[in-house]
Amino acid sequence: MNSPSLPELPERDLPPGRQRLLKEHLMTEIRQTEQQTEPRPARRSWLRPALAAGAVAVAAALTLVVLPSGGTDTSAQPPSKATVALLEDIALAAEHQDGYGDMRDDQYVYVDSKVSWAQYEEGEKTKIPPLHRFESWHSVDGTRAGLYRETGRGQWAGEPDAQPGEPGYEVSANYKHLSTLPTDPDEMYDWLRRTAPKYSGQETHQAMFVLVADLTRDAIVPPEQSAALYRAVARIPGVTVVENAVDAAGRKGVAITRDDPDNPSRDEWIFDPETHELLGERRVATEDHSDVKKGTVTSNTAVLRRAVVDKAGQRP
Repeated sequence: MNSPSLPELPERDLPPGRQRLLKEHLMTEIRQTEQQTEPRPARRSWLRPALAAGAVAVAAALTLVVLPSGGTDTSAQPPSKATVALLEDIALAAEHQDGYGDMRDDQYVYVDSKVSWAQYEEGEKTKIPPLHRFESWHSVDGTRAGLYRETGRGQWAGEPDAQPGEPGYEVSANYKHLSTLPTDPDEMYDWLRRTAPKYSGQETHQAMFVLVADLTRDAIVPPEQSAALYRAVARIPGVTVVENAVDAAGRKGVAITRDDPDNPSRDEWIFDPETHELLGERRVATEDHSDVKKGTVTSNTAVLRRAVVDKAGQRP
């Protein structure tokens, strides 16, 4: 069976964390396909064009059929009143954040995190590495090369972001681009619904949820756009709350979550219960698959600090 052609986009659109998350989705799909002994609805891997180059690198020598749905998960229920209320509190906190002063285009957004991403190798057992430090520097206006440092892997440079008119620009997470997004929640919801399916093989609502995480994970989002994003999420079916969540740094919080309809996993965004600041993210297995047991945390990130610095490699 031949693999379908993948959209061509430059590999520079692939931050390291997203490469690992894509690999997790792809390996889940591959293993489920191998293990199926009777017909069942096909799961569709998350494959946004911005990740296509990384998918080729990850799944080289593997035969994989990706079936983009582009549809809507009709089984998902509207968010509960409690979920909407929590997201409004999160939006209000984002709207009134202290801010980082006047940013210059030639500066960098620095994010210091504690992370663990599942490692998959064909024919090998899934490995969950110990939590370790991951640092990133992203250009404020996206025109300059970024930088990454990870314990155990060393340091490497990233490419500048896509610029206006280039593939992937719509989903660039640099501060300058994020400041151009809608500030009205209805307009933001429409923008997410219109934009996310272009960069995803998943159903529309999950694609929207994932895109919000991609825009906020390793970034500083302007207050008005940040608030609009969370108010838009409050309208996405299937979004719910998990109490007593714990992030990778051991901090207790409350999570905004959504079960992935295309993969046996749940995405969780963990917030401080008092300040409503985003603490980190987790991806949790919702059923046994291959050698991964239900409840296993396969992707775990705690953001320890965000700051603005003058050059890549500089710590605040």
